Amino acid sequence: MNKEKTDFKIAIIGDFLGGGGAEKVHATLSVFFEKNGISVHNVTIFDNVSYEYSGELLNLGKMENKTIFDKLKKIYVLKKYLRKHKVDRIVDFRYRVNQINELLMFYYVYNAPVIYTVRSGIIEFYISKNKIIKSLIYKRAKAILTVSRRITEVLQKEFEIPVVTIYNPFDLERIEQKSDLFIPEETHYVVAVGRMNDRVKQFDILIESYSKSILPDSGIKLLILGEGQYLNELEVLVEQKKLKDKIIFKGHQKNPYPYQKNALFSVLSSQNEGFPNVIVESLAVGTPVVSFDCFSGPNEIITHKHNGLLVENQNLLKLTETMNEMIENKDLYYFCKSNAIASVQKFALENIGKQWLDYLKYT
Repeated sequence: MNKEKTDFKIAIIGDFLGGGGAEKVHATLSVFFEKNGISVHNVTIFDNVSYEYSGELLNLGKMENKTIFDKLKKIYVLKKYLRKHKVDRIVDFRYRVNQINELLMFYYVYNAPVIYTVRSGIIEFYISKNKIIKSLIYKRAKAILTVSRRITEVLQKEFEIPVVTIYNPFDLERIEQKSDLFIPEETHYVVAVGRMNDRVKQFDILIESYSKSILPDSGIKLLILGEGQYLNELEVLVEQKKLKDKIIFKGHQKNPYPYQKNALFSVLSSQNEGFPNVIVESLAVGTPVVSFDCFSGPNEIITHKHNGLLVENQNLLKLTETMNEMIENKDLYYFCKSNAIASVQKFALENIGKQWLDYLKYT
């Protein structure tokens, strides 16, 4: 494959093209593939398209979705679309929890070799625990692609088909450019970023840990970027802690990079991850990270005491102590900060994109 070749076609099928890390990867890859001579057909199941992408788009989210017949019509439309465009590979980015739906997709809709991706440490969101479903679908797929070595290690024990890791790609130059578009009004703060539609990010634990740290009394605020159904619950917790002037909810930010760049450090308090984009994005703008060493991803990005600090998984006391250490140990802080940008160059779009091109070429 090269920039002149345009007869190779790929369909990337995702839930959305906006709002989250997996969706950002989908969009970023679509741009890279198009620039490298691959025709991209983007498919979204739901109507949420906010990231910049390249290629054609079939937005199934614009169709009615009230009845079972509406859902079946979506499946039929997708089937016709894939057959019309005769794609060479299908890359499935979706959450896959409805097993009847997945059987229909694999045996009725998909008409090209399928690469199933696993983008979260909650593997059952992507691959059923049911042995029959595994045998009927995933063991017959072209390959399984994961976003961390740890997830790959788990799945390689179960599958004979290729299971490989390709990390998420990042347009590091673009991130740096966007990080300078404005300066946040807040100063002297740490930052956390994530959606609040589930409890995986554990912002409640972060708030608790922050409240017990030296940060509030040191005049260091906590900025939380994101939105979702648990936002009100978190706001109540902050009021109970009497920290309303210290913990600031900034909502969803289309451009979070200035907040990350101007933070003292970023914090990740998740229960689990896949490959946490926010860690790489923070490091890419020169900001070190404090993170739970959760399953999976953080310890494949952060080298402890080199570009950030890893915290014993789910140990709230250690999280508090580690945030304190990042403030009190100036030599360690500036050492981690000095290494941040260089530590994530391996995740640059050019490097990861080439891995994708090679992977598609030989699978």
